[in-house]
Amino acid sequence: MAGPGIAVTGASGRMGQMLIRTIQDSGRAHLVGAVERKGHAWIGQDVGTAMGGAAMGVTVTDDALEAFAPAQAIIDFTAPAATVAFSKLAAQARAVHVIGTTGFSSDELDALKPAARHCAQVRAGNMSLGVNLLTMLTEKVARALDEDFDIEIVEAHHNQKVDAPSGTALMLGEAAATGRGIALDHVSDRGRDGITGPRERGHIGFSAIRGGDIVGEHDVIFAAAGERIVLRHIATDRAVFARGALKAALWGQGRDPGAYDMLDVLGLN
Repeated sequence: MAGPGIAVTGASGRMGQMLIRTIQDSGRAHLVGAVERKGHAWIGQDVGTAMGGAAMGVTVTDDALEAFAPAQAIIDFTAPAATVAFSKLAAQARAVHVIGTTGFSSDELDALKPAARHCAQVRAGNMSLGVNLLTMLTEKVARALDEDFDIEIVEAHHNQKVDAPSGTALMLGEAAATGRGIALDHVSDRGRDGITGPRERGHIGFSAIRGGDIVGEHDVIFAAAGERIVLRHIATDRAVFARGALKAALWGQGRDPGAYDMLDVLGLN
C-alpha cells in the first residue's frame, strides 16, 4: 500500500469521515485504524460500511492502542481530554500525532508536552494554508500598528461547535499579541454584556457566532479613528482542514520528536 499507515480518531464525526475519505483518495497514505468511544454503534463494523460505502478492511475499535500499533501517524480531531490520552499512546507508538483538537486549557496543553519528547507532534488551531497565512499577516500588521488601532477577532462556525472562541480565533489572537509584544492572557477580552464601560486600550477582543452549517469564517479587524483594516478568511469546505492534516502527517514522517505547528509544515517559520 502507498505511503504511511494512518489511524483516525473520532472516526464517525464529520471531520473523522472527511479525514478517512481524504486519506483513502490521496494515493499518498492508507488507513490502518479507526477509533471511536466505548459503546458507539460503529464499534466492530468496517469503517467504510459504517460510512455508507464500500468496505475498507479497517474495523472501528474503541481500543486506541490496537489501532495505533500499525500506524505511522495518528490524526486526531476529538476533545482535549481524549487527545491528551491519545498523545501518550502516540508517543508509545513513535507515531506522528497530528492534533486538530481545540478548546484546550493551559493544564491540558502542558499535559501534551511530555509526549512530544518521544514523537513528532503537530498541533494547530487550524490546518488550512489560508488561515496560517492569515496568522502570519495578523502578526505583521499588529507589529506595524500601535494601540491607536483596536484589535477585534470575529469568528463564525456551525451550530454544533462546542468551544468558543474557536481554536483559530485564539491562534489569531496569539499572533496579534506576539506582534504587539504582549501576552494574550493579559489583554484578552472575551465577553461583553450590559454596561461594560469604554473599550480598554490595547485589549484584543473576541466575538463568536454560531449558526447553521457555517464551516469557518474569521475576521481580524484593526480599527482606528477614521479607518479600518480587515483581514478575512472564509472556509467553505471542511476538506481544506483534512488536506492540511494529511499534509502534516506526511511531513512528520522521519522528523525528530518535538512540538510543531502548521507554519513548520508549510515552511513558513
